[in-house]
Amino acid sequence: MGGVASDSDGITGDPLSDVLSSVRLTGGIFLEARFTAPWSISGKLTHEAVSGFLRNPGQLICYHVVTRGQLLVALEGEAPVLVRAGEVVILPRNDFHTMASDGYCEPVEIGSLLQASPNGGLTRIEHGGGGEEADVICGFLGSEDAFNPLIASLPRVLTLDIRNGMSRDWIETSVRYAANDLVAGRAAGSSVMSRLAELLLIEAVRHYSQAIAAEDEGWLKGLSDPQIGRALTLIHSNIAADWSTDKLAEAVAMSRSSFVDRFSALVGMPPIRYLTAWRLRSAKMQLRETRMSVAQLAWSVGYKSEEAFSRAFKREYGLPPVQWKSGQELGRR
Repeated sequence: MGGVASDSDGITGDPLSDVLSSVRLTGGIFLEARFTAPWSISGKLTHEAVSGFLRNPGQLICYHVVTRGQLLVALEGEAPVLVRAGEVVILPRNDFHTMASDGYCEPVEIGSLLQASPNGGLTRIEHGGGGEEADVICGFLGSEDAFNPLIASLPRVLTLDIRNGMSRDWIETSVRYAANDLVAGRAAGSSVMSRLAELLLIEAVRHYSQAIAAEDEGWLKGLSDPQIGRALTLIHSNIAADWSTDKLAEAVAMSRSSFVDRFSALVGMPPIRYLTAWRLRSAKMQLRETRMSVAQLAWSVGYKSEEAFSRAFKREYGLPPVQWKSGQELGRR
């Protein structure tokens, strides 16, 4: 499919932005759709849709900006979500989903409706029964890395209301600008679209994290704390660094004991246990696709020896890394 994308990185001082930037994210748009009631489609963002930007995407986030009308978004096992013009729905784990004018129309598989642009521009859909209109622009964020702790902590669906203030005009103008250029076969402002995709996700996560009960613990609660959030940013910006509790506490201007107590209370485990868990989880995700040797992988996640890494991996997952990878490969055959 045609589309627009861009890479973004760097440390901004904002923990949410920084953790997103700890992996190389690519953002863009891939589809413009006009529906007329009654209508219903189902599907998910495919790797082929973003193949021009990500060779082997390890994770994809799909989002839909509704610019006219309204629609229902439904995931299996969850109640449908009503999304109106000026709102955005985000699917952090790119789940298979249905979009519809109402809940009574049999969904059509989205792949059968795609209309490729003859000049390599934006793919389009025009579908429905001729009634009330709903216009949608679909975009993505993705990475070739297999894991991001922020994405893992989110629910399956997030919504963001951009109807108030200046944000709606800026977002819709940016999306329309890129879409119009792509339809015309011109290269669009990819850096703008990438930043837009990140901002949509960050704002949706902010709203979600503010709704978490104060007594809950977890990654997002830790991220919302200025000092613990900064420590999480430092860890995920360079998970292989030689971090210690003392170094992290010093970096966020806290005493060692206060840092450990607050980190543990908010995140649910001490900082070095957290670091170890994420190093091993990152390694496990990479083992599915990487061509690196176990020794190279161990070094990439912060272990100085293959033996120490293998011992830690077996303690966490019950098998040494080589055996775990072999089991995954057998399971895919």
